[in-house]
Amino acid sequence: MGSRSKENLAYIAGFIDGDGSLMLQVKKRSDTKHGLRFMVTICLYQDSRHEKPLHWIRDVLKIGYVSKRCDGISELRINGYKRGRDILVLLKPYFKFKKIQAKVLLEACKILSSKPIQKLSTREQKKLVDLVLVLQSENYVTKKKRSRKELYKHLGLTP
Repeated sequence: MGSRSKENLAYIAGFIDGDGSLMLQVKKRSDTKHGLRFMVTICLYQDSRHEKPLHWIRDVLKIGYVSKRCDGISELRINGYKRGRDILVLLKPYFKFKKIQAKVLLEACKILSSKPIQKLSTREQKKLVDLVLVLQSENYVTKKKRSRKELYKHLGLTP
């Protein structure tokens, strides 16, 4: 089992820089007022034949779960605002290529973990929409990019 040494944290940040994603997604959810929720995910990817580093990273961070996808890729996923914030605080100094994504996601985590989602002000919700849009523009691939107008509509915000 590894420690949270600077060297190990730098390695993990480098792994995310190359084979990871920092995501702030808007997901459908039937049990919320607007039918949507914000989801923070840190995900690391590796060919399933070589997934051992994912387990080592999970052991060092003491968080997340490793799963195998049907396309031969394994993922280490860390979900949640508070967990995401805690991990990003540890790794932020070591990112090289995902500095903007880390900063933006950390800002979103701080907003989302500060109070229940239904208590977020209109200003805070609009800020989250801005952060989603920044991450969409910084990330390489997004299945479906939502516009500001679409996100505002789903959240019941006026432009």
